[in-house]
Amino acid sequence: MGDTYAEAGVPRLPNMKTYLIKFLLIVLTLSCGFLTVAVSPVFFTFLLVCIVADTFLFPRLNVEYEYIYCDGQIDFDRISGKAKRKRMLRIDMDQVEIVAPATSHALDSYKNNTNFKLKNYSSLRKDVTPYVIYYASGETKTKILFEPSSKMLDCMKYKAPRKVMRD
Repeated sequence: MGDTYAEAGVPRLPNMKTYLIKFLLIVLTLSCGFLTVAVSPVFFTFLLVCIVADTFLFPRLNVEYEYIYCDGQIDFDRISGKAKRKRMLRIDMDQVEIVAPATSHALDSYKNNTNFKLKNYSSLRKDVTPYVIYYASGETKTKILFEPSSKMLDCMKYKAPRKVMRD
């Protein structure tokens, strides 16, 4: 019964790609509406398709990330539109090399190493310093950016005290 459990979640700020997709969907819908009125009612079908696409795609562009730590495993889930959850990654603390803030000097030895594939599960806010996990599983080496809660960091430090830095 010594289970350790913590969770944290962060909403992701919209980036330029999200704004571009929303803009293109709105322009496409408005142009189909204009073509329906000005040119021919035949475009009404395209207008309906655009409206249906808008209602399905707009909520999915609102993304949140949730991190769940349970007994030495961390799950990274993506929640789209506050409705659809998808597990992005599950890692084990035994295969973690180091966990530290992105500005920590403990990460200096990893700065020039380009073998790590980047996965960004942070909120992209400028005022928050994300934590970095360097993780190796077989041949796959991954650098993960995330924003854990204080309780999650405490649980991780309890499991692997030499791997977790809290500068």
